[in-house]
Amino acid sequence: MEELTPKEFKILESLAEHPKQVFSRDHLLNLIWQDHYLGDGRTIDAHIKKLRQKMSVAGPDVIQTVWGVGYKFDDSHVVL
Repeated sequence: MEELTPKEFKILESLAEHPKQVFSRDHLLNLIWQDHYLGDGRTIDAHIKKLRQKMSVAGPDVIQTVWGVGYKFDDSHVVL
């Protein structure tokens, strides 16, 4: 698996610590950047996309999109 950036790792860690909990883009921005990010909330989408690409070799998508809400971590369908 390709190495994760610090931001990608923090997003994955935040989602994985609370499996099946849905996080909005704004919530993830606040968790990762605190109050230091003034750009577009879609930056989370770009980070999630890269994170999914890097994790694709490990198996099915464990980061799921909840349309209109945000993202969640769900590894219940992963077979070890």
